[in-house]
Amino acid sequence: MQYQKWRTIYEDIIQDLGIDEHDDIRSATILNELLDQYSTPRSLELVKPLLFNKEVMVCGAGPSLTDSLKKYSKNLHQMSCIAADGATSALLEHGRTPDIITSDLDGYLPDLIKANKYGSILIVHAHGDNHQVIKQTLHRFPGPIIGTTQTDPSPFSHLSNVGGFTDGDRAVYLADHYQARRISIIGFDFNGKIGSYSFASNKNIQMKKRKLNWCEKLIGYLDQSHIELL
Repeated sequence: MQYQKWRTIYEDIIQDLGIDEHDDIRSATILNELLDQYSTPRSLELVKPLLFNKEVMVCGAGPSLTDSLKKYSKNLHQMSCIAADGATSALLEHGRTPDIITSDLDGYLPDLIKANKYGSILIVHAHGDNHQVIKQTLHRFPGPIIGTTQTDPSPFSHLSNVGGFTDGDRAVYLADHYQARRISIIGFDFNGKIGSYSFASNKNIQMKKRKLNWCEKLIGYLDQSHIELL
């Protein structure tokens, strides 16, 4: 999705959830500066070979994830795999290192670091309330890191924006942006239940549920002809 189209959606989100765009810009600025210090800056184009015209499985961290990983184990190892943050832990437990991770760094950090060390491309997302964790942890990742923002990416030399708000729907938007042939989605639960791999003990559950509502809505904005919720 091009930024101008995303901008209209983003404005609806920040109005609904009471987000201050200035906080998002501050976090994006910090991430952009740190990418210069802690890693070799990489373009989002790095993930294109993993997604273009490929069958892609996107794994969310909902309560259905564990059963779905067992059910679709064969597919999981045959398809390109994107983990939405905490889903990384479940994938590692099932012997699958994700090809790509979309994360705002509030999943289980040791598993995110481990997967990145084993070759997962980590796409770190800057938003208003994660600037501290970005500053504290970005230098700990040994593998490839790419930065994204939900604001205008043009002021930032190392950040991209292809749409998406939560880790889960950003993963779907990423696969869609790079024209995946088929996007299969597992571990996405829109019934209000929060899965253990969301690591939500220190999170605002009500806000989490409101964000999940936006996740469902945002995925619905995309062309559904190549997207399947399993």
